Amino acid sequence: MVSEIVDTTDEWITSRTGIKTRYVSTTETLLDLAVEASKKALASAGIESKDLDMIICSTIKGDYVTPSMACLIQRDIEAKCPSFDFNAACSGFVYGLDMADAYIRAGKAETILLVSAEAMTRHIDWTDRATCVLFGDGAGAVVLKKGDGLRSIKITAKGDDKLLVIGSVFSPSPFAKQPQIDPAFRMNGGEVFKFAVSSVIKDVKQVMKEAGVEAKDIAMMVPHQANLRVFQAARDKLGFTDEQIANGIDHYGNTSSASIPLLLDELMEQGRLVKGDLIVLTAFGGGLTTGACVIKL
Repeated sequence: MVSEIVDTTDEWITSRTGIKTRYVSTTETLLDLAVEASKKALASAGIESKDLDMIICSTIKGDYVTPSMACLIQRDIEAKCPSFDFNAACSGFVYGLDMADAYIRAGKAETILLVSAEAMTRHIDWTDRATCVLFGDGAGAVVLKKGDGLRSIKITAKGDDKLLVIGSVFSPSPFAKQPQIDPAFRMNGGEVFKFAVSSVIKDVKQVMKEAGVEAKDIAMMVPHQANLRVFQAARDKLGFTDEQIANGIDHYGNTSSASIPLLLDELMEQGRLVKGDLIVLTAFGGGLTTGACVIKL
């Protein structure tokens, strides 16, 4: 229980974030989670690993600096394709969709495995009540092929290391004169909240306009699971109802870029994603980065 570590209660956490439970990796490595998600995605798609042309992994930080998560996933699922990681923080899944779309459109790949794997609980300060209650660990994956399902997509970046930052730990060097960086997750919660709400509203409006659709045409908006209040604040401005907004934050917490694919998998298993439906994905995170897209299933 988090309340045994810091001064908080279940009611305090739930009322401010919407989070009731989340998963914390203990004996599992992040690679364990990523490989399991990858195997499930391949099985669901009916694709064998040998048929993959590329593996792209979105992660803030894998188990190692190098080799990359994607290369180790490639080894463990017995694939034979180019593989690499990238870091767009919580917007990583949407960034990955845009990246995969570019490779497929260029004819450089036909079948791509996109994995989002995050162990956020490694990066938080467990004495900081404001942030340690937010995060969980997890991984999700999808197999992507050429098609006309991606109706519009937008990604953005605005460089900022003040509102949201995770520092690094470096090996001691007798030559290093730089100031020591705090390695724990730090966030200006109020400013990040305003950034999140404004970016969701702006990005979703733009991708719906580009796709030629309105809120009433959308079966489901699947947002990055950061804070329930963000969804609620953006809902009315976008013209969505509560029933149109997918919510898994109560049982996952904030799993950074893994949150959208985790929720998509859950919605699929529940039969709530129907072929032909239009859905909207939207995300925001460190960088600062944002992303949104409209997809026809």
